Amino acid sequence: MISDNIQIKLPFLSEKEVELYVKREDLLHPYISGNKYRKLKYNLQEAKNQGKKCLLTFGGAYSNHILATAVAGKEYDFRTVGIIRGEELGVDLEKTLSQNATLRQAHQFGMEFLFVTRTAYQQKKNVSFLASLKIKYPNSYIVPEGGTNGLAIKGCEEILSVLDKNATHIACAMGTGGTVTGIINSSQQNQQVLVFPALKGNWILDEIHSLHPNKKNWKVISKYHFGGYAKVSDELITFINQFKKQTNIPLDPIYTGKMMFGLLKMIEDDIFEKGSKILAIHTGGLQAIEGMNVLLKQKNKQIIE
Repeated sequence: MISDNIQIKLPFLSEKEVELYVKREDLLHPYISGNKYRKLKYNLQEAKNQGKKCLLTFGGAYSNHILATAVAGKEYDFRTVGIIRGEELGVDLEKTLSQNATLRQAHQFGMEFLFVTRTAYQQKKNVSFLASLKIKYPNSYIVPEGGTNGLAIKGCEEILSVLDKNATHIACAMGTGGTVTGIINSSQQNQQVLVFPALKGNWILDEIHSLHPNKKNWKVISKYHFGGYAKVSDELITFINQFKKQTNIPLDPIYTGKMMFGLLKMIEDDIFEKGSKILAIHTGGLQAIEGMNVLLKQKNKQIIE
């Protein structure tokens, strides 16, 4: 494959006669990295076009998207507001920020927080709830949870380039579905897109279909979520550390670590034909490592190095 992607050189890949490459989207920006850069690109342009002065969005306490939006607001002169799931986190903000690197950094970049109950957070797509937020935060441009909307998908369609057309398979982790939909849309008809959800549930297929991908050349690989969103195991942490030692490529424990674990396991199990050329998309999210390590240390578990 002739491109700027990094080829992974592991002995068993040669034995299996499979080529594996990684597209380092995580290197696009120190904070607005990977798919967050792609998702925000056209949303930022649209907010400017509409004359909006504030970016308002949603996320959990360790959301990559929350931090990326905060940094984008700082760089592109927007006020930023994060609607954060978990009302208890706002009771003692100073304590929360001391324990949570994601929210602390977002706060340092100027983001204001509105902590809401988990029940209220579920209203994040409700028209009346969104209208009330627009009254509370006038002149705001609302970016959905995870950044996924039509403009985000448009941005993610730019992840693949003409140099990637020789890949037989493209692997990508999934959160809200916008990134994988963009990749499906810009993939070649003869390529297979492998979707690795970071969450568990039967809703995943419906979620992708609701975003109307323009091809049916995709398949959900649902067995490598390690128990669900932000759930990890000793096996996964060991794998992430080993992979970094072998390749000098860091993986995050929420998305890309799980995808790469699953992908290499599939290669070991001879799921791919000899001669396959697999392109794995590194969607960033490395800021999650610090927060995960705090939780692992509290449980006296191995940390991500």
